[in-house]
Amino acid sequence: MVETENREGVGDIIKILKRKYLNVRIALKFSNPLEILISTILSAQCTDERVNKVTADLFKKYRKASDYANANLKEFEKEIKSTGFYRNKAKNIIKACNIIVKDFNSEIPRTMEELIKLPGVARKTANVVLYSAYGINRGIAVDTHVRRLSQRLKLTRNDNPEKIERDLMDIVPKKDWGRFSLLLIQHGREICQAKKPLCRECVLNKICPSFKIFIKS
Repeated sequence: MVETENREGVGDIIKILKRKYLNVRIALKFSNPLEILISTILSAQCTDERVNKVTADLFKKYRKASDYANANLKEFEKEIKSTGFYRNKAKNIIKACNIIVKDFNSEIPRTMEELIKLPGVARKTANVVLYSAYGINRGIAVDTHVRRLSQRLKLTRNDNPEKIERDLMDIVPKKDWGRFSLLLIQHGREICQAKKPLCRECVLNKICPSFKIFIKS
């Protein structure tokens, strides 16, 4: 059973946020499944804005999985250095693309089970790729925004991303899983910020269990 105090309120939350963010979409720029995979791996502990600046040049040079698989490691590290943790990211991307070339005929997998076997790909990245590239709702991507808002809205009592994901999957309609994550991310960036949430401007303040807490603080 989901660990939440606000199971009944999730429907209103979704409806309100859908009205506010009519055309919500992922901030990462990509044009195919390979590019969203690479961008999402690079986005770990990095802003989407920085990733987009790096991939603007990267995607011109590396167009196929085989291009990454055959990349020079040291050179590739330099190209993605500004995204942080670049050594691990470079190693994981090259290894992942080798697997994609050899085991998946250079096509990005379409299942959670296959994606999470790739180096550098956990459930969050796999969920982003499946929904953004293929429109597949396999789970709910839980980043720092989704975690923070889910807790403030009392949709979960957990702190572990995988447990939060399970809680959300239990109360959010499956058809909304991918979009729900994007809605919370957008709202977290614009309004429900980590240090100083703009509660008085929030469209959810009438139903948010944390509203009175932050207004008093």
